[in-house]
Amino acid sequence: MYLKRALPLLLGLLTLGLLSAWFNLDTGPVPLSMSAALHHPGSLDAQILWQLRLPRMTTAFVTGALLGVAGALMQVLLRNPLADPYILGVSGGASVGALLAMMAGAGTLFLRAGAFGGALASMVLVFSLAHGRGGWDTTRLLLTGVVLAAGWGAVISLLLALNADTRLQGMLFWLMGDLSFASTPWPGALLLLLLIPAAVLVSPALNLLASGELQAAALGVAVPRLRIFIYVVASLATATAVTQAGNIGFVGLIAPHMLRLAGARDHRVLLPAVSLLGGALLSVADALSRLLIEPRQLPVGVLTALLGVPLFLLLLYRAQHLQK
Repeated sequence: MYLKRALPLLLGLLTLGLLSAWFNLDTGPVPLSMSAALHHPGSLDAQILWQLRLPRMTTAFVTGALLGVAGALMQVLLRNPLADPYILGVSGGASVGALLAMMAGAGTLFLRAGAFGGALASMVLVFSLAHGRGGWDTTRLLLTGVVLAAGWGAVISLLLALNADTRLQGMLFWLMGDLSFASTPWPGALLLLLLIPAAVLVSPALNLLASGELQAAALGVAVPRLRIFIYVVASLATATAVTQAGNIGFVGLIAPHMLRLAGARDHRVLLPAVSLLGGALLSVADALSRLLIEPRQLPVGVLTALLGVPLFLLLLYRAQHLQK
């Protein structure tokens, strides 16, 4: 997509993001009057808006944006359209760290610290094992990440089997993706504001790398350093997203494909656009997770999977139809 066509797309996605944010804020088991919340700071409506719904909506939007950016970068790094933010085992390490914190009876702060620490440990472990003596390539990185993710999955199953029944529901909700305890979206928002400009600055090199490593190297791209940059940025975005909301699938896989089918293949456009689309998708999914079986709530990761599977199959069908 030419850059002159980017502005309408970005403005449309910004509008979609604002509408999804409003829908999220206006949805819940308790009816909310925005006028009362804004004009009467001490009212119940104001407490619900500022203390509950706004932090949750912001966390949902930021998490979706981080997953969208991470998914787009992983697909370039691995040159695999099925790559998603969790493919290299970062989420598995975060899950193990979070479950260990829950087993120790830690509060929300230590739970997030455990999840982020586990994600960073997995990130370093994958990079170290995949590097080897002769450097690392895409195939070795992918195989290492997939095997480590399977190992983390086995550890998670063991922890769930050994745990007391009283903690199992909380653990399962976290593993399925849960925004019920969202309260501090600002670290993720700050990281997002740092990562997107950094990724956009190297977008010309990303465009070349997406066409092939040999072609990118021939045109002067330092491919090994660029791959490390992509891996670190995508892993940090994934680690932060998982720390904030647990494992939420399909957002990082579907959002980049939707935009590429719309023509946004230039990463100078794709990366800002996918952050807006990912944020909007997860914000709407979070609102629906509170609405569908009200007054109970679905884990938002369950809803993104239920909606994501048919949507992804539809995208595959459309892509095949367009190629004919």
